[in-house]
Amino acid sequence: MIRAIKNRFGASDEVGCFDLSDSGIESVLDPTGLFTSRHAEPVPGTCVTVTLEGRRPLLAEIQALVSQGRENDFGNARRVVSGLDSARTSMTLAVLELRAGIRVGGRDVYAATVGGMKMSEPAADLALALAVASAAKGLALPSDLVAIGEVGLAGEIRKVSGVDRRLQEAFRLGFKRALVPTGSETKIAGMEIVEVSRLDQALKRVKITGE
Repeated sequence: MIRAIKNRFGASDEVGCFDLSDSGIESVLDPTGLFTSRHAEPVPGTCVTVTLEGRRPLLAEIQALVSQGRENDFGNARRVVSGLDSARTSMTLAVLELRAGIRVGGRDVYAATVGGMKMSEPAADLALALAVASAAKGLALPSDLVAIGEVGLAGEIRKVSGVDRRLQEAFRLGFKRALVPTGSETKIAGMEIVEVSRLDQALKRVKITGE
């Protein structure tokens, strides 16, 4: 992945995806397959989001694994993150437990993006929270669902930029359902778009409940 931040006329904010093969460097016209994985059956602990690289929307899958752990054994719990911002991940886990009742204290949590993608924008918070909750409860999310939204410390889901562009790309690639922040006001024929204002509300929409 090559990012062009600036050219002689100003900011460009463009990104190009390339693959190094036996015949040389080739452009990847549809890079979604690089950052998502297709499962024969829905698997607990996975959730797809849509990130913006410059002006280009890219689908990315977040995977999470939560160990059984020991109750109240907070000191030995591990947090291992790959491809995600570790500070935002820690914050999201705290909100998930304190605001939505998903117990992860004392349990090892592993979270990673598929394909080595680096993702730091807050719009991926909701997908991360859903992936961890799905793993913690052992309940798979719908395979045609994408989740977009920033998670605040009070458990609220905040609006992010470019929701319409993100959802258009998700729909083009076969995703039929989406969870987005309240006030996004995006409508796409053939896609069920559900607006949520709080994290616990989003979890209830995918039939995951806290303790």
